[in-house]
Amino acid sequence: MSENKVWPCFSYPDARAAIDFLVEAFGLVERTCYTDDDRIVHAQLDWPAGGGVMIGTSDPANECSQPTGGGSVYLVTDEPDALHDRAVAAGAKIVRGLRDEDYGSRGFTARDVAGNLWSFGTYRGE
Repeated sequence: MSENKVWPCFSYPDARAAIDFLVEAFGLVERTCYTDDDRIVHAQLDWPAGGGVMIGTSDPANECSQPTGGGSVYLVTDEPDALHDRAVAAGAKIVRGLRDEDYGSRGFTARDVAGNLWSFGTYRGE
C-alpha cells in the first residue's frame, strides 16, 4: 500500500462529537487522538479504503485554525449504496442523494455535524 501524502484537515467546535459522528455515519476509523485539557489538538481518522483526515477542535487564537463548516472532501468507496444507508441511519443530512454520474461514478453527498460536505463515490480518478 502506498503512503498517504494528502491529508484533508477539518476544525470543529466539538471535535469529539464530530469524530463520533464520522465513525458511526461514514465508517472512518479513529487512529489516534491527542488532547490538551478538553480540546482535541490532533486526531487522525483513517478511511478503510486508504487515506484519511486530520481533525481538531477549532481555536480562533491559533493562526492556523480553519473556520468550521466550510470544508469538502471526496472519498472513494466500492459500496456507495450501503454507505448511503449507513449515513442515513446515523442521522446524516443527505444533500445529494445516490445517483449515477455521466463520468461513471455512483455516489452521494452528506453534511457532517458542522456543515462540511462529505462526498462518496466509485470514481477513482483518471
